[in-house]
Amino acid sequence: MHRKIAVIAILLLLCGVMFAKAEDSTDSSKQSPPKQVTAYHLEFALNELDDGKKVNTRHYSMNLTDDNTMEDLKIGTRVPVETESGKFEYLDVGTNITARLVQYKLPMSLDVRANVSNFAIPGEVGHGGRPLLRQMVISGSTIAVIDKPIIIGSVDDPDSKREFQLEVTLTRLK
Repeated sequence: MHRKIAVIAILLLLCGVMFAKAEDSTDSSKQSPPKQVTAYHLEFALNELDDGKKVNTRHYSMNLTDDNTMEDLKIGTRVPVETESGKFEYLDVGTNITARLVQYKLPMSLDVRANVSNFAIPGEVGHGGRPLLRQMVISGSTIAVIDKPIIIGSVDDPDSKREFQLEVTLTRLK
């Protein structure tokens, strides 16, 4: 009698496993195909204008996809700074650009954040003789337009008549 119950239990268990596997295979056939990811090339131009005339441009570029992933571009120096406790912390001085394409629905949007820092004029020093750092942050979100330059943002230099503009051109890669 115990043997018959054990055999029936095993048969029921096997039928359940086979039913579950069959259900899984039908569920996978109902799944939509994986989303196609498209690659893009971003050209950044950090324009420096003096009294409205372009006097300098720095170029940066990166490739990224429309899968909502943040991408970073960094160039600069890690500078050791001694804290009050005598330990050292490092500051990133230079250019850091972060970009992300967001495509939940059309039109696709482009999120950009640029952080540009550098040392102040060599003769200027801060508290305790430490060097002063200048920093400029331009951050924005806009509709992604293919093959047309877009100005993400601009800032004025408070110490001069200079203006800095961050421009980006988005190109679809084939």
